Amino acid sequence: MLDADFFRRWLIACAALVDRDAARLTELDSAIGDADHGSNLQRGFTAVAAALEKEPPPTPGAVLTLAGRLLISTVGGASGPLYGTLLRRTGKTLGDAAEVTPARLAEALRAGVTAVAELGGARPGDKTMLDALEPAVEALGSADAPFAAAREAAEQGALATVPMLARKGRASYLGERSIGHEDPGAASSALIVGALAEVAAG
Repeated sequence: MLDADFFRRWLIACAALVDRDAARLTELDSAIGDADHGSNLQRGFTAVAAALEKEPPPTPGAVLTLAGRLLISTVGGASGPLYGTLLRRTGKTLGDAAEVTPARLAEALRAGVTAVAELGGARPGDKTMLDALEPAVEALGSADAPFAAAREAAEQGALATVPMLARKGRASYLGERSIGHEDPGAASSALIVGALAEVAAG
């Protein structure tokens, strides 16, 4: 069972991984975006980690809802609303339960990913964060070792964006010049799923 402390540790681990890889994310974004993805996410997750360490919410849903709200208010560009929506919808789907199962988390994340797709008007294959999130959620809900499988699926999904033509987001303005670059949103999504697997492994 996964309690509020598990989710708090997950998001603090997210902040650490984003901080470590901020330069790489910004470098990816400089090729096909606004060159601010790493710094924007770094600012947002730093604020999330600080808030969770100061006053941890009592339930998994409340942890994610707070984090989503902070990301929306502190992260610039499209990333704030997209990641904020992912966490807020996941948190709201978990409700007030004090503990949740991995299967329940997978269901809630599915709702969060669906909300992201609706907000951005994207689908898998459009070279966006969904190309990492969709396979990760699928693996989380069906694999024998769900967290490790989700991390592997997210990493492979992010790498699979390299040969894709961007159809949504800032990169879509580049047309065929977007081909050959890893999508920064997919790369950061893989980091966030990787943090989940890291915390689950202890």
